[in-house]
Amino acid sequence: MTIIVHHLNNSRSQRILWLLEELGEPYEVRRYERDAKTMRAPQALRAVHPLGRSPVVEVDGHRLIETGAIMEHLVIRAGGRFGPPADVDGAIRYRQFLHYAEGSMMPPLLALLVVGKLGLLGRPARPTVQRMLDDHLDWLEGELALRPYFAGDVFTAADMMMSFPLEASRSRGGLNDTRPNITRWLGEMHGRPAYRAALKAGGPYAYA
Repeated sequence: MTIIVHHLNNSRSQRILWLLEELGEPYEVRRYERDAKTMRAPQALRAVHPLGRSPVVEVDGHRLIETGAIMEHLVIRAGGRFGPPADVDGAIRYRQFLHYAEGSMMPPLLALLVVGKLGLLGRPARPTVQRMLDDHLDWLEGELALRPYFAGDVFTAADMMMSFPLEASRSRGGLNDTRPNITRWLGEMHGRPAYRAALKAGGPYAYA
């Protein structure tokens, strides 16, 4: 059965398309565009799920939300491909980063986005929020100095989950080549054929 991905431009749902390309799963993209002024998702997404957020995935008669939960489900469904490494430490890191991406990394990035929209009113808060984000980036730079991928020596769904917050960090969070390990990792992610195929399927994506 073809998987349906309700996909919003410049959003977390790009990672789901990437995973499906890596898995070689057939899927259909139902694309939604943000409002050009507010950057919010269109009301049409509320007809799919009351929260009106993306991604929403329809698979095997179920409608799933939350990127990390969707990733976990699709990995298990595919027999564990791109799932946790066999060693205990790698498996722990896999689960940690799978949830860290949204639970810890995204809040300061969202705060920076809000602060930026406040203009002069938000300017006093920006240094504090930036320091919070820098703490994350410094830690991640150190982690990628220890191993090529977030979970260990092999590419996993944890890397796919981490792509969005690090792409957003480069776009609006001050991430640059002064953190060479993250830069190396991002370049490798963007060079994967499945990543490029997902970009074609999902349409324009500002963070690639």
